[in-house]
Amino acid sequence: MIAIGNFFFKYRNFLFIFLYLALFIPSPQLFKESTFGPNYYLYPLIIGLFITILGQLIRGIAIALAYIVRGGKDKNVYADHLVVEGFFNHCRNPLYVGNILMLVGVGILINSLLFIIIFIPLFLFIYQAIVFAEENFLRKKFGEQFNAYCARVNRWWINFNGLGKTINNMAFNGKRWLIKEYNTQTVWLAGIIIILLFYYPQLTQGDEELRNKIGIAAAIVLAIYYLSIRYLKKSGTWKG
Repeated sequence: MIAIGNFFFKYRNFLFIFLYLALFIPSPQLFKESTFGPNYYLYPLIIGLFITILGQLIRGIAIALAYIVRGGKDKNVYADHLVVEGFFNHCRNPLYVGNILMLVGVGILINSLLFIIIFIPLFLFIYQAIVFAEENFLRKKFGEQFNAYCARVNRWWINFNGLGKTINNMAFNGKRWLIKEYNTQTVWLAGIIIILLFYYPQLTQGDEELRNKIGIAAAIVLAIYYLSIRYLKKSGTWKG
C-alpha cells in the first residue's frame, strides 16, 4: 500500500485531470424525475453545491491558519517539520478531506451515478494509499512526536470541538488562502459554472442567449480573478 501511495503521490496532479474529465462521462442519474418529481434537479443542485463549497471552505480555512507544504521534494513525500496547529489540530488531513468533499460535491452536482459509485471509491483508495505513504515517512522522521499526534488527532474525521476557539486564537491569513488556492479555485469554479449552465437549463428557463451571456460574463470574471491573483503573487505585492 505504501509503494502504491508513493507512486500516486508523484502523479497525483494528473489524477485530478482524469477525475474532472470523468465527470462528463455519460451516466445514469443519481436523482431522477420519475422518482423525485418535476423539481428533481433541485436535489443534486442544492446538495452538490453545499458539499463542494464545504470542501473548499475546509481547504481554505486550513491553509489560512497553518499552511502545510504537500508538494513534497523531487516528487517524493517530504516535510521539514510536523504541522499540528490550526485545522491540523482537528484532523490530520484537512486538505485531503476538502478535496474529497469537493469532488463528491461536483459528482452529485452533475448528477452522475457512475462518478459517485465508481470514481469516488477509486479516488478514496488512492488517497488512502498516499496518506499511508506520507505517514510512513513522517513516522520515520518524527518518531514518537508523530505517534502522539496520531493518537490525539483523527486521520480523516474532523473533530469540530474547539475549532472555533482555534480559529479565534490564530492569525487568519486570507491572502495565503487566495495565493495558494487561486489555481484550484479557478478550475473548480469554472467546472461548477459549466455544469450549472449546461446541465441545469432550468436555471435560465431554456434561454440559450441568456445562458451564453452568463457564460461569457463568468469567464471574464474568472479570468480577471485568476490574472489579478497571479500578478499580485508574481510581483511580490502579496506574500502569503
